Amino acid sequence: MARPSFKFQMYKRLQVNTPKIYAEAKKAAETLKMPAELKGAIGLTGAISGCPSPLREDIEKAMAAESRKVVSLSVYVDQIREIIKGAYGDDYDAAPVNTCEGGLWTSFDCLVTPPFQGRGDNYRTRYIIPYERHIHHQGGYGRPYPPKYKDILADRGSTAGELGFYGKRQNNLDTVFVPIPGASYPVHGINYHPVPLMKNVDAKAGIAAMRTAARQHEILLGGFASLGYDTVGYGYGKKDAEGTPLLQKGIAEIAQSYNVPYIIDNAWGMPIIGNSIKKIGADVMIFSMDKATGSPTSALIIGKEEAMVPIRRALGYHGARYGTTTSYGKAAFVTQDPGKEGLSGQVAALKVLRDKPEVMKKPVDDLYAITVEEFARIDARIRPFFQISKTYNSGAVEVNYEDSWKNGKLGIPIFSIEDMYSGSNLFQDGMSQMGIIPTIAYDANFFISPGLGTTDEHGQLIPERARMIIRALVMLIEIVCNEAGIFE
Repeated sequence: MARPSFKFQMYKRLQVNTPKIYAEAKKAAETLKMPAELKGAIGLTGAISGCPSPLREDIEKAMAAESRKVVSLSVYVDQIREIIKGAYGDDYDAAPVNTCEGGLWTSFDCLVTPPFQGRGDNYRTRYIIPYERHIHHQGGYGRPYPPKYKDILADRGSTAGELGFYGKRQNNLDTVFVPIPGASYPVHGINYHPVPLMKNVDAKAGIAAMRTAARQHEILLGGFASLGYDTVGYGYGKKDAEGTPLLQKGIAEIAQSYNVPYIIDNAWGMPIIGNSIKKIGADVMIFSMDKATGSPTSALIIGKEEAMVPIRRALGYHGARYGTTTSYGKAAFVTQDPGKEGLSGQVAALKVLRDKPEVMKKPVDDLYAITVEEFARIDARIRPFFQISKTYNSGAVEVNYEDSWKNGKLGIPIFSIEDMYSGSNLFQDGMSQMGIIPTIAYDANFFISPGLGTTDEHGQLIPERARMIIRALVMLIEIVCNEAGIFE
């Protein structure tokens, strides 16, 4: 097959060569001498909702002990509140929920959508987000504006019809997408779609763009939202002296000037030791507690008390019931109840973050060192393009390769999130062919974290296992690049 001259030709070539790539990946995996019992039971991250990491021994024991007790669920809710207030101050509060998406839904409906009771027609509101990664989450609760983005989520999700991603749009709510200066949105992938490349975001210019959008939509303005991550590949590499992303701080200041909430989706993040809602100045931050903290499947909403009162009311937590100051009753979002196991596991995980943060930080340090060492072995023709960093917020190592496209030539293949949903992301599906559960690997970014067969019962890294899966990723990248024709 002729060497490709254009992007679409490269991805067409990869599509044709997919069987060959998978065959080569399987053959390469044999050189790893992976034990049979690990195939399909080890992965690049334990932070994927569809395949979470096993519970640590301390979390499991705490949950088992609580399961044998008679405890009102409101007791666990208040324990969580006490830990969060101890970390952030008495002006902050918390509400546990079953999933991060449930926390987002509750927060948007409580704080951003118009009221639906009383006389007269509903008015409309709009919330503003940076055009960034994962927008089907934090940007999926309104109708996209401007209209050119109306089909931006069309190929995402696995649920067809009106109950897919479109089905979660809130009543009379719009989402304003703001491209951020310094970022780029080229089209890539076998499933050929725009990909947000956020490495070179200009934080100052991005804040100005968000402020301009606020002025344009101020009559309808109901809030702001963004991701809560703190890495270069997500556009938040520019930080202040305390390590807080400047773009997030700027959005918070704009939101405060308009007296509207700023909601942050920090799904793959950790409270207490991670990116701080208090330092940012946001109103609400939502965490998927099973992704990075070691908690069982559940989520946590943390926010300023003023914002948390309606959220807690909507969840049935707020107000007197049975003579208590915290309810555990019925309300609009009682379906977001995480249950006793989720609550007791959250309490245990939060105590570790508060009292023993090194338990969470050391595996990240160890994984980062191994990742740097293994990527130093990758083909010299592409080695300079990888930027590797670590984040305690996400308990992860980020590998970014946007720079491979800077020279105007075809670079390391970039797969779109639509590739992930359609099964044509060769970096993800290629890892599966090697017997390794993949991680987030689109938009020129890999997010790698411990936990899925790479840690012991105490959550500490097993170096030889971690090294094996990182080496597999390096080999797969070389195979895909070779078949893409970029070495020719």
